[in-house]
Amino acid sequence: MKPIEITPYQLAKRFMGMKEVPGSVSNPQILAMLKVDNDWPDDDSVPWCSAFINYICFLLGLNRTRSLRARSWLREKTVCWSDAQQGFDIVIFKRGKGHQPGPDVINAPGHVAFFSRWDYERDHVHVLGGNQSDSVNLAWYKKSRIIGIRRLTL
Repeated sequence: MKPIEITPYQLAKRFMGMKEVPGSVSNPQILAMLKVDNDWPDDDSVPWCSAFINYICFLLGLNRTRSLRARSWLREKTVCWSDAQQGFDIVIFKRGKGHQPGPDVINAPGHVAFFSRWDYERDHVHVLGGNQSDSVNLAWYKKSRIIGIRRLTL
């Protein structure tokens, strides 16, 4: 029998709609993602986009950063700016207003999500990620916010 093959993007899609629980209660699934590689945090009100990517990688046996910092994914060696593809590619964004440091600074605000597709006319990228409006969903981001694109590997 042939083994079932699934890309990280396909697995991540199965989590679409999962969201934070408002108030003092947390979504246990998000807490599990946060705690795969960390002893903290104790609730789902923290940025968990990197935890989502790490969790998908954990489930598929792929390399992961084991960090809750979105920019930690910039350390991945396989760079794929020109040929980004849906499946194994992730996009790392700068986050915040005003001047933000470039990709050489890991200890700064960021966001990370799975690449879906380009919209060249609008100059945007479509991504699937966690902690996008406090849930797992598809969203558009300006290409000017991208600081890196990486391909997940074994």
